[in-house]
Amino acid sequence: AVGDIHGRADLLAAMHGLIGADSVGGGGRRAVVYLGDYIDRGPRSCAVIEMLVAEPLEGFQAVHLKGNHEDLLIQFLDGPSPGDTWLANGGMATLESYGIDFSVAAAAGDYPESLRQDLLGALPASHLDFLRALKPFHAVGDYFFAHAGVRPGVPLEEQDEFDLMWIRGAFLAWRDDFSKMVVHGHSIVFDPQVRPNRIGIDTGAYRTGTLTCLVLEGEERRFLQT
Repeated sequence: AVGDIHGRADLLAAMHGLIGADSVGGGGRRAVVYLGDYIDRGPRSCAVIEMLVAEPLEGFQAVHLKGNHEDLLIQFLDGPSPGDTWLANGGMATLESYGIDFSVAAAAGDYPESLRQDLLGALPASHLDFLRALKPFHAVGDYFFAHAGVRPGVPLEEQDEFDLMWIRGAFLAWRDDFSKMVVHGHSIVFDPQVRPNRIGIDTGAYRTGTLTCLVLEGEERRFLQT
């Protein structure tokens, strides 16, 4: 499972190299679960999505989850959302990565519709398809993967998609069992956070340079980091 990338294509490329080296000689089914927040804040959101679409890890099933930043972007693309929340949370960097200058639209006075149209024109069809196909969660064995976490007291199969992408306080403070170990990103920690009921692996890659991957192999858990 790979944590929040946020436009750091350099770190994603390095992580793919680490995963490839770590998996040499291993057997069985291999899957890599990306926990969402591929875009915004870092400088190369376009390159991150292109890498995930066009250069998947050989020999691995890829599972791509939806983060809250992808949720904001999709809302903006679908309109009539003005996009202010998205832009204020790193969306400017995504626009720039697709070659769009916000200042031009602002000066023309037709923001946000012109930005929406510019972005729709700049997004390759494969990138838009990727964004619309993102999954809210992934479950396998004793593990449940979600971008942000889960709502305590709600069965995993009944979780609301908004909570899966956005929840923080109630989930992070919960000490009881969730029925599966929840693996998540979204809430930045200096080091991977391992609790009896959850594992958090968002180590703030866009500003720290540390992208984290949780490796689950049999009963073993270990971490790879850039």
